[in-house]
Amino acid sequence: MTPSRNRRVLLKAGGTLLLSVMGTAPARAAQIVGVRVWPAEEYTRVTLENDSNLKTSHFLVKDPERMVVDIEGIDLNPALKSLVAKIQSNDPYIRQVRVGQNRPNVVRLVFDLKEEVRPQVFVLPPVGNYQHRLIFDLYPVNPPDPIAALIEKGDWAKELPRELPPEFGAPMAEERQRPRSTEPQTARTEPPEDSRPRLTRMITIALDPGHGGEDPGAIGASGSREKDVVLAIAKRLKAKIEQLPNMRVMLTRDADYFVPLQVRVQKARKVQADLFVSIHADAFVEPTARGSSVFALSEKGASSTAARWLANKENAADLIGGVNLRGQDHQLASVLLDLSTTAQINDSMKLARAVLGELGGINKLHRGAVEQAGFAVLKAPDIPSILVETAFISNPEEEARLTDDGYQNQMADALMNGIRKYFSKNPPLAKNRLT
Repeated sequence: MTPSRNRRVLLKAGGTLLLSVMGTAPARAAQIVGVRVWPAEEYTRVTLENDSNLKTSHFLVKDPERMVVDIEGIDLNPALKSLVAKIQSNDPYIRQVRVGQNRPNVVRLVFDLKEEVRPQVFVLPPVGNYQHRLIFDLYPVNPPDPIAALIEKGDWAKELPRELPPEFGAPMAEERQRPRSTEPQTARTEPPEDSRPRLTRMITIALDPGHGGEDPGAIGASGSREKDVVLAIAKRLKAKIEQLPNMRVMLTRDADYFVPLQVRVQKARKVQADLFVSIHADAFVEPTARGSSVFALSEKGASSTAARWLANKENAADLIGGVNLRGQDHQLASVLLDLSTTAQINDSMKLARAVLGELGGINKLHRGAVEQAGFAVLKAPDIPSILVETAFISNPEEEARLTDDGYQNQMADALMNGIRKYFSKNPPLAKNRLT
């Protein structure tokens, strides 16, 4: 055999050996790269961010209540161990969590629970700045009643005013004087019609701080997060509205957690809200963009390219925030879409104009008129609904104002005054509801 042929045989044998070694090498275990916990009264979410899709199984154990989760294809690492310290003592549903290597390539999580839960476990594909996410949503078996919560938070010891204050216009249809009887009066007469106490009902406002939890919304150059700014403004606005007679407020979220767009609409409808106001802080690719805007729903497409772009961006919040698509009620979503009526949009436009006029007193308006587009969060068919972009958080000057207590207070005042002006010309409709 010639020397050159010997070299070829040796090279071939070496290549075969190398392929053999590579073929039997164990696959690299997936890595947990981030752990986050979002406790809230409605549900607690635990997020495990990882660099590949993970296979899991879980089961519940009673006496005491526990949820056991096995995650395959990973080894215990510092990021996963950090989950133990991230469970807060005031978490409504998780008492503590234990983490351990159950067997090779399988990590077991044991959640010790404070009460019985109905868990949803699902994965989310990479989106935005996130890699793969494994989500554990722990819902209580007996969820809180939103109307009961409103009643509990209200000051029901006070006697209700006999009628709506002047800024809310004429009495409702059910309260207006009835035709006087033509029958002769008996000796015992009732008090004159005008002197009788008029029945009133509470006006319920749904305030919707955008984004939350996994979804930070827009982020300013100084690191301010939209979700934090709009929650602060919403809480200020809530406190101001609740000082007015006969008015109460429901927040779609009152802390840093995510609420799917469809659920925000459902919450407003459950409490039979008279208005829905979604609060945001806009962002644009150019830091020079500035000003406040107010949007309503459109039946016929967006009023501008910018409005369409913004609606598409806001409607993508579910992708960032993380929605369990298997748990969505697609039939209800289509009903909400189909039932958005011309009457609702007309009332929404009236509300939007009243609010926009007030915003113009404290900030430059991005556009001088109300805009319209297909915002998913505005599709309650029976509730006048608007989306307010308070300012551009992507503009350094406006970012500084949005994080200033004084400006947040001005913004809350402007929104409240816009709502009052709307009701002064559009008294709330009579509804059969618990007050």
